[in-house]
Amino acid sequence: MSIALAHAEAEVLEPTRVAAPPPLPARNEIATVMHAINAAATDPNVDVDKMERLLAMHERMHARANEQKFNAAMTKAQAAMGPISADAINPQTRSAYASYAQLDRALRPIYTKNGFALSFDTDDSPKENHIRVLCYVSHAAGHVRTYKCDMPADGKGAKGGDVMTKTHANGSAMTYAMRYMLKLIFNVAIGEIDDDGNGAAAAQAEAAANQVLAALMDRLLRTTRDDQAFALWQEGSRALADTKRHDLYAKFKDAVTAHRNALRGRRAA
Repeated sequence: MSIALAHAEAEVLEPTRVAAPPPLPARNEIATVMHAINAAATDPNVDVDKMERLLAMHERMHARANEQKFNAAMTKAQAAMGPISADAINPQTRSAYASYAQLDRALRPIYTKNGFALSFDTDDSPKENHIRVLCYVSHAAGHVRTYKCDMPADGKGAKGGDVMTKTHANGSAMTYAMRYMLKLIFNVAIGEIDDDGNGAAAAQAEAAANQVLAALMDRLLRTTRDDQAFALWQEGSRALADTKRHDLYAKFKDAVTAHRNALRGRRAA
């Protein structure tokens, strides 16, 4: 309800200024509907259909308000999320990617702080030899959004051969889907490139090779024993050899040698 102030014109050169009243608070639509519902409930002559329409309207308004809170929190959460570095290598495609554990460490503190919780489930997929993975993203306000991803679970490798049992294939597909859904839900970037899905174009090969080296260097710095560094060298040298980047291979070799010497010196001291 708006209030209009009327006043007569003053018969002076400088009219008296009247202070404007404070603005009325915005009407709370949900509270208004709730008031109508309470009033109808106490009226013995109220129409049942009218009561049901009021209740349905109240439910829709609550759902809309909760969805708006969900969207606002999602915007705030994504604003706090930066690119995440890759920490693992696919031995078949020789490509670097961010593991689920790496994503979880970076994202969980942010999305829980903003009121989100994630839970995963599976369902039948309409696609043959696929498994459907579901992610329920719930917000503290009450809104829940469901995401789905159909992943191949036929146990086939990159070249089409059988590489795992169906049980292993299902587990692998679920893990793979969870990792990619977590990236997609929060629109997270993985360094410069994440090609664990083996779908990058040839033009991205150089960036992928640099990402492989970056992931290896990061893991090397976290090794605390000589045998760990040596095992990483065996893994990394094969991955870098396949990139055909001899400069990156040499750089990693020098870094491993220096790190192993430092570890041995520490142990000797």
